[in-house]
Amino acid sequence: MTDRITVQVCADDPISEAGVISLLRPRPEIRLDDGADDPAVTVVAADISDPAGYQLLRTAQHSGSSRLVLLVSRLLDHQLSLAAECGAAGIMWRASVDSDRLVRMIQTVATGDGHLPPDLQERLLHLLGQLHGREQSLGIGRVAEREIDVLRLVAEGYDTPDIALKLSFSERTIKNVLHAFITRHHLRNRSHAVAFALRKGLI
Repeated sequence: MTDRITVQVCADDPISEAGVISLLRPRPEIRLDDGADDPAVTVVAADISDPAGYQLLRTAQHSGSSRLVLLVSRLLDHQLSLAAECGAAGIMWRASVDSDRLVRMIQTVATGDGHLPPDLQERLLHLLGQLHGREQSLGIGRVAEREIDVLRLVAEGYDTPDIALKLSFSERTIKNVLHAFITRHHLRNRSHAVAFALRKGLI
């Protein structure tokens, strides 16, 4: 049996927190964080349209090195960008959450990939279209065409194996390209890299 993924759960109300914990506690793939370790994944159940929910996500972002999963009821376009900038590697609608879907999301995020629901992918692509052609900010430096290709596919919701297949590179190469971009620009993760690239008009 593979190692279990350590998960922390936080929510903007105790009922939501208890509900998410009840979904994860019986799962053999998951070990709920008891506060002793830095969790691999933090699940945040909060609507960031509310200031308290946004602050909860920001607190989770700065509390450690874990990757973030955000469970939301609603998300406007600018909030989608905020969620990415806060490091949300996976987003799921609360209405669609069940044990299997949530565990699959956690496993995806824990491996370094991200995931958006199809409707959010469409909205992100629309934002990409709106932002395409924006002039790059001064001081960003040169960005390789390969990096742009990879970031664009990440923004479209593809995971590492799919990107490698589409661009005819190895998965290791794709991970190295992303790691180099993230490190060079002092970013936190893939979601932050996409938000950064959008803001700078790179994709």
